[in-house]
Amino acid sequence: MNSSDMAIGVVIIGRNEGPRLLRCLDSVKGLADQVIYVDSGSTDGSQDAARAQGARLVELDRDRPFTAARARNAGLRLLADHRSPPALVQFIDGDCEMQPGWLPAGRAFLRANPGVAVVCGRRRERFPDASVYNRLIDREWDTPVGETRACGGDALMRMEALQEVGGFNPALIAGEEPELCVRLRAAGWTIWRLDEEMTLHDAALSRFSQWWKRNRRAGHAYAEGAALHGAPPERHGVRQVRSALAWGAGLPLLALSGLALTPWSLLLLLGWPAQVLRLGLREGDWAHAFFLTLGKLPEAQGVADYWWGRVRGARRGLIEYK
Repeated sequence: MNSSDMAIGVVIIGRNEGPRLLRCLDSVKGLADQVIYVDSGSTDGSQDAARAQGARLVELDRDRPFTAARARNAGLRLLADHRSPPALVQFIDGDCEMQPGWLPAGRAFLRANPGVAVVCGRRRERFPDASVYNRLIDREWDTPVGETRACGGDALMRMEALQEVGGFNPALIAGEEPELCVRLRAAGWTIWRLDEEMTLHDAALSRFSQWWKRNRRAGHAYAEGAALHGAPPERHGVRQVRSALAWGAGLPLLALSGLALTPWSLLLLLGWPAQVLRLGLREGDWAHAFFLTLGKLPEAQGVADYWWGRVRGARRGLIEYK
């Protein structure tokens, strides 16, 4: 599947993805020059399944904390050490399925635009109607087309650009893709979202507790991103942290502390339904408005997790929701 100077290597990362991993591996057959699967301690036979599908396997050392960033870097190193390293690297999560037209479209765009480091397309949920949480995630994936500030876990990247900035930050437990994009843009590269179908994703979110953990993880990522790159002019993660703390911590604490003076302070909590009303009227999606507002509570918890760990000098482990 070589294309002269624009060969593509695929790096798939996963942990106990079962049938989802098999779909992922099947979807990239014949579309790339090399396929690498990086496993983070699976116990479901994922390693043997990847070998059977012809992928090169990397098993991460279980004595060190697993992170998606660490896994992607391991796959990237194996590609870079090959006698003929690919010019482009497609990263894809093991719970996703590649769409057949994506790699040709992404490669053509990168060939025509040498200053672009990363391209991504439309990631869709496989079962958006299975739960309200899946539908919300599918909406989250629908980002604006054109030049953008960041990408997600599925993206086609230029090897040269990745090596220039040192790849992903392996210490991050979440938010590693936007953080990488901050460094790429600082180095003069650009990021683009194309109007092309890229991957199908299987979030498999059916419980409120899963949704809560996912938003808590997002809050942690916002806080750590702001700690790394929150200074001007980037201000990475600052707006999200302020919003999470204002709605998820400041408002309820102010209402409860005001009880020492007057029970009327509880009226401050009406700010939440007022926010839902404002967002619902503006967007016409009441479920999105409700969960976007409620999500500030676990996001604030994630922000607190990050800073409490930093004060204690202890790094937070993965926040897994599946």
